[in-house]
Amino acid sequence: MNSCVLMAKIVRSPQLRYTQESQLAIAEMMVEFESISPNNPPSTLKVIAWGNLATEVEKYVEGNEVIMAGRLKMELVERQGYKEKIAELILSQIHPVGNNSPTPDNVVNLQNYDEGSILEEDHTTEDHQESYDSEDTNLDNIPF
Repeated sequence: MNSCVLMAKIVRSPQLRYTQESQLAIAEMMVEFESISPNNPPSTLKVIAWGNLATEVEKYVEGNEVIMAGRLKMELVERQGYKEKIAELILSQIHPVGNNSPTPDNVVNLQNYDEGSILEEDHTTEDHQESYDSEDTNLDNIPF
């Protein structure tokens, strides 16, 4: 199965266009991601989104950090008489990372997350711990 998940920074804002025949939306952008080796420069990758996802991708701008999932495709391109293979990511999902990215209402930004507010709404961890301590558990009856 050809599946790729990548965290990257957008270095060229998405360009939205439509096909001539069916008016299907296509968005193309360039992203940059760090190399595995600290000595190597960052790599760039062309990302392509189709249909409704292409119109959603259009709201991202240069400098946004995103997590993307999709299918890696190798494209054969001829330049100055030489054939060259170029990798492209055919996008299936995209999610914002950080404060400067467009965020849907149902996504929690972990940089602004306050752990105490969740505990105050429900139960404290001490309440849960007391309920476990008060129960009689026989570890000899565990089936594995």
